[in-house]
Amino acid sequence: MSASPFPIFCRMTLLALPAAIATIGLAQADGKSASAVFAGGCFWCMEQAFDKVEGVLATTSGYSGGHTENPTYDQVAAGGTGHAEVVKVDYNPKQVDYETLLHVFWRNIDPFAENRQFCDQGSSYRSAIFPMNEEQQAKAEASREAIAERFDQPIATEITDFEAFYPAEAYHQDYYLENPVRYRFYKSACDRVERLEEIWGDEAGASAAP
Repeated sequence: MSASPFPIFCRMTLLALPAAIATIGLAQADGKSASAVFAGGCFWCMEQAFDKVEGVLATTSGYSGGHTENPTYDQVAAGGTGHAEVVKVDYNPKQVDYETLLHVFWRNIDPFAENRQFCDQGSSYRSAIFPMNEEQQAKAEASREAIAERFDQPIATEITDFEAFYPAEAYHQDYYLENPVRYRFYKSACDRVERLEEIWGDEAGASAAP
């Protein structure tokens, strides 16, 4: 559970839906679409961040990086499955490239926080990039090196080979749109915006490359 004194709605226990099926996919199945997977703490917030990016076709909240098949939200939040909360970003590579998605990712996370993001604590809230092919791997590593050089301090964000993506329960999808009041309270209580501005200044919350 989060150490925050505020109710953390990202941990709400609602009516559970059937476990999702794992999706093991290619980064680019055709010339019209590609996928990327990122962990940046609460997946609701990362959906909102990437939905703003021109060329992003869809975002899906889910789980990656663990050792349990078809994990439920309660299992992941308890910390026993090894998964992180992630967002799968489906995008049109003719409109937006992977480097831009990396730029957006970094400016919507705290890269120095280990096994947590903002008020959410635990390994399921770690920040991570899950490259889906060698090209994404190389670009992810180059971006992390650039961030480390910029700030001249260790970066906690992991780069982990993609193995599987499990969509989260239906009530988590588009949460910021379906439950705007609760979402705004959660995000405000976590001081997410303030911390991003402290780290990134005018670049905080970026939705495009500079």
